[in-house]
Amino acid sequence: MATSLVVYVSFAGAAREAMTFYQSVFGGELAIHTFADFGMTDAPADGVMHSELRAEGFTLMGADAFGEPAEGWGRGRVHAAFMSDDIDRVRGFYDRFVERGADVVMPLEKQLWGDLYGEVMDPWGVAWMFNIAVPGGWAEGS
Repeated sequence: MATSLVVYVSFAGAAREAMTFYQSVFGGELAIHTFADFGMTDAPADGVMHSELRAEGFTLMGADAFGEPAEGWGRGRVHAAFMSDDIDRVRGFYDRFVERGADVVMPLEKQLWGDLYGEVMDPWGVAWMFNIAVPGGWAEGS
């Protein structure tokens, strides 16, 4: 897998509706995974933990933003997500953000879906997500 940069949008509880709409516009294959799919109980069971629309030439991802503070809207609504299996390259991006003072939102570590994942917020309010596919992890088969 080559390293790619993907747009990831947070929705205020409307990810399923928005992503279904986008699929009607762009076509492609849409996968939606709920919080319940991952056994998470601190969010609505039918809430969208992750959705992914793969259309020709691009991927759009989205999720419901349960638990985000109201003041976070507009600051961290759009996320830039690096998707890769190149551990050294993507870990290097993550580490350089942290070394240069970005706020760590989530440390880069193994997650429920089997991949390494971490997130930082830069000084301009852009959320940078880093997902590194681990053999047998969920992102590999989605």
